[in-house]
Amino acid sequence: MKRNFVSIPLGILLVSSFALAACSDGGKATPAATTAAAGTTAAPKATADTTPASITIMAPLNTAQTPPDTIIKELEKLTNTKLTYQFFPADTYEEKLNTTFATGALPQVTYLKNQATFIQMKSAIRDGQFWEIGPLLKDFPNLSKLKSTTNDNTKVDGKLYTLYRGVDIARQGLIYRKDWADKLGLKPPSNMDELYAMAKAFTEQDPDGNGKKDTIGLTDRNDLIYGAFKTAATWLGVPNNWGVKDGKLQPEFMFPEYVKSMDYFKKLRDEGLMNKDFAATSKTDQQKLFTNGTAGMYIGAMTDVSSLNKDLVKNVPTAVVDVHSMVAGPDGKFAAWALPGYANVVLFPKSAIKNEAELRKVLAFFDKMMTPEVANLANWGIKDVNYSVVDGKAKKLDEEKWTREVKPFTDAAIGDEDTSGRLLGIPTIPAQGKADELKIANLKFAVQDPVAALDSKTNLEKGVQLQDVIKDATNKYIYGSIDKAGFDKAIEDWKNRGGNKIIEEYNALYKK
Repeated sequence: MKRNFVSIPLGILLVSSFALAACSDGGKATPAATTAAAGTTAAPKATADTTPASITIMAPLNTAQTPPDTIIKELEKLTNTKLTYQFFPADTYEEKLNTTFATGALPQVTYLKNQATFIQMKSAIRDGQFWEIGPLLKDFPNLSKLKSTTNDNTKVDGKLYTLYRGVDIARQGLIYRKDWADKLGLKPPSNMDELYAMAKAFTEQDPDGNGKKDTIGLTDRNDLIYGAFKTAATWLGVPNNWGVKDGKLQPEFMFPEYVKSMDYFKKLRDEGLMNKDFAATSKTDQQKLFTNGTAGMYIGAMTDVSSLNKDLVKNVPTAVVDVHSMVAGPDGKFAAWALPGYANVVLFPKSAIKNEAELRKVLAFFDKMMTPEVANLANWGIKDVNYSVVDGKAKKLDEEKWTREVKPFTDAAIGDEDTSGRLLGIPTIPAQGKADELKIANLKFAVQDPVAALDSKTNLEKGVQLQDVIKDATNKYIYGSIDKAGFDKAIEDWKNRGGNKIIEEYNALYKK
């Protein structure tokens, strides 16, 4: 198999390795029974293997530091395991994943980062480097509850290799400084013109009142998918990755609305209404621009509002945030970018798991992770330490403590709220409750990806490299390095290097 890997210095390895004792009582085998009858000894009774399973897990870290082992110790007790979590910063996780994969050192449980990373890994899945788990799920009562539609979206050639971490399908929207908006007499933007007007006002009208021109409207990052671009492009009418034009499937960047989206962001950047170096800005630095009081708008997952607010009020105690999602496009219609039901998936490398018996032990761990007791531990932490139960819902006792101790495990949980049976949460701030409502309201306007469950052989082989051609051209267009003719040239390059074949293959599958 031919793969392209990113060569990076390993740097400081953020690995949480914990030497942990085996579970008590439950880990002891029962001695064989004996009888004195007729002076004979009865045959030993068969006993289940209760030895704690040793499992190593590699996962992206979305917090500033690795968590203490408090939650791990509790997970071990509840699941009869010895767990070693290897956490690596999310901003560089794909590079670490590629490096570890190239050296054959992936652990038994390997989380990817997102849908794009999963697509990149499909060639290795086809090469037989990961275990197929679909036929085994029926033997695990909780894993068998995973949603079939989401499982279908993660299948490769009709076979299931992954467990998924569920995600709100239509969670995207705008997080903004309500105190700034109120001061400037601005209402939540109802359309893209008003969104631009808010960005301009936040930049030019001294919303923080310090007499300096030191604020910007929008903060963005080097991610055209999970940053601001894709969410706003959907508002402007761009399809979700692929759409139907002239009777056949075509990629999103071949639609005129995509160019209009680039023009929109180019205008924001040219006028200084967003961070001009967004293409070189990490997610961490993007969020810092919001939480340090520089930027007033963050377009992305509305569910991030609590964590952003937590850090913001440390720097600006009087700050007030709000969320909004119903931003109409030029045609006056609403649209919401829809995810395929999963934020991340976990794979099981054959290089680390030698046989089916060992695989079943790992799957048994995840089956227990989907019980309400363990799911609540992974998502909320320890009862009366990290959360309390109020009216049948979980209430965080200390947002910062929860983020430090529990969030890394929440990000590595599998299933959904309704498949794991975990408690729903009580919003820590009003904006969080509003975000929970809007992500449901967005479903009515959700724009699905028509090829989410389809595979193009050429896309699997060349899609990542070809997508880089479009990503690079998009950023250059927004930066003003190329014009429309230059972008069209990049599209022709994409077509000639395999894109035409991808279009052909997807359309052949789509018509079936």
